[in-house]
Amino acid sequence: MIGYVMVGTNDLNKSITYYDTLLDLLDLKRVDTSDDYAAYASKNNPENIEFYVTKPANGDKANFGNGTQISFITDTKEVVEKFHELGVKLGGKSEGGPGERPEGSKVYYSYVRDLDGNKICVFANI
Repeated sequence: MIGYVMVGTNDLNKSITYYDTLLDLLDLKRVDTSDDYAAYASKNNPENIEFYVTKPANGDKANFGNGTQISFITDTKEVVEKFHELGVKLGGKSEGGPGERPEGSKVYYSYVRDLDGNKICVFANI
């Protein structure tokens, strides 16, 4: 069972702007902020933090893991499409546009890299 997910950032303020807007599509909101991190939880359950963006605790530069991916589930392919479009518009990079993968699987995915290169996926079972 996963308790929460955390990604690193080299510019917390830019990441907060990015994720505040992007995660709102998934009904997540920022519920805690410090000088070192921002925490996000479901709008319906704000006590249960699910996602953090943080400066590395060791003070080194944040970097993404090769092969590491954070995946969010949503209810519709329209949200998957909006997430991808908005993620790129806010400064992220497309890592794979919206689509069913593999064809006939009834799972609809999209992938973006955030401002620090972390790979973020959103998907829906359709």
